[in-house]
Amino acid sequence: LRGRVIRTPLVYSPTFSHLTGAEVFLKLENLQETGSFKLRGATYKIHQIRDRIGSQGVVAASAGNHAQGVALAATRAGVKATIVMPESASLSKQEATAAYGGEIVLTGQNISECLNRAKLLAQQGKVLIHPYDDPEIIAGQGTIGLELLEEFPEPDFIFVPIGGGGLISGIASAVKAVRPGVRVAGVQAAACPSAVQALAGGDTCPVEAERSLADGIAVKEIGKLPFAIIRELVSEVVLVDEEAVAEAMVL
Repeated sequence: LRGRVIRTPLVYSPTFSHLTGAEVFLKLENLQETGSFKLRGATYKIHQIRDRIGSQGVVAASAGNHAQGVALAATRAGVKATIVMPESASLSKQEATAAYGGEIVLTGQNISECLNRAKLLAQQGKVLIHPYDDPEIIAGQGTIGLELLEEFPEPDFIFVPIGGGGLISGIASAVKAVRPGVRVAGVQAAACPSAVQALAGGDTCPVEAERSLADGIAVKEIGKLPFAIIRELVSEVVLVDEEAVAEAMVL
């Protein structure tokens, strides 16, 4: 990924350090092109399978960040990208995805319905790029952990949000390979506790989800592969309520 994605800064936060009595650093993936870490996994995946992608290109299902990451990664690799988005997807995210070169197909009301449509398109010749349940997607996201350790070799804790599980499983895999003693902890919105319930029950399962300010991680069932990695390498997963999410956003 060197030269293909931005190496985002790791910055010290005086505010959060003061509030917690710890030294707190933030990895600014919001400064990544397309505005999120999703570009990493999409770029790595597409470059790994470039010779297997035919004239119909790739297809992905997403309401926003994964959509933009796949669209840009595909455009740069010279392949077509079809992005299935829910009919409720924001106009700004649709426009951004199209600007990065994605052909948008609006389907259904949620990501599950979009993913079903994307799988049908994959049966017709497109290559499906899953947002999190894929080893190469996970590896691409894991480069965040490698960058982090190069700048701060001995962290005590790394806190990572959990939606589908691709980000935390990638970071945990990378970090634990280099620094086995570092603890990686997951953070999930209590409105959609899919990882916590999977860990409690011993397997992934769909959960009842409420609306959340953290809509980007409101995934009703975490991926099978991320779950296996989380169970092995993540020390704990904690839930935060909507009030805490809102307070953190304000801070």
